[in-house]
Amino acid sequence: MSFGGRKRAFRIDLLLAGVMIASGLAISGLSLAWLAHPGQSMAQATQPLQSTPGADSKSSAPAGPATTGTDSRPSSIPPQPAQPDAEAQKQGATPALPPAPAEKIVAPIKER
Repeated sequence: MSFGGRKRAFRIDLLLAGVMIASGLAISGLSLAWLAHPGQSMAQATQPLQSTPGADSKSSAPAGPATTGTDSRPSSIPPQPAQPDAEAQKQGATPALPPAPAEKIVAPIKER
């Protein structure tokens, strides 16, 4: 490429960079001007709170729970361990969790 071609390419690149900077500044200015007056075109998300008709006669506290105070969980079934003991495994019980991977099993701590 000759010197004139390089000079022309540099001018085109410089002009393109200037146009991009000017358009970025214009968009930023328009955005800031739009944000300065938000009430003109923005919709309100929720309606303001209004009193319910007849609210004076109602109590503001919610009603108590409908239970009798006892837990709804049956107490006759005891919780089961995740890993059954050796005797239960002999009878055919399967563990709820798979055995730990080998790298997670550590040798027992030796007493001093």
